[in-house]
Amino acid sequence: MKLSVNSQEVETQATTLSQLIEELSLPVQGIAVAVDNQLVPRTEWADTPLSEGIAIVIIKAACGG
Repeated sequence: MKLSVNSQEVETQATTLSQLIEELSLPVQGIAVAVDNQLVPRTEWADTPLSEGIAIVIIKAACGG
């Protein structure tokens, strides 16, 4: 299916948010994820289904100032 990740179209076989994070090789710690402008707690990633055309924003924490 196709969805938007940080405004980039992505083709994925993932069916849940946690599968997508793993498929994109992102770290589990140090990121925040929003689906259609709603922040999804890390504890809910495995239970958050993906569907065609949704918009996902992934924010990575950075050290420094």
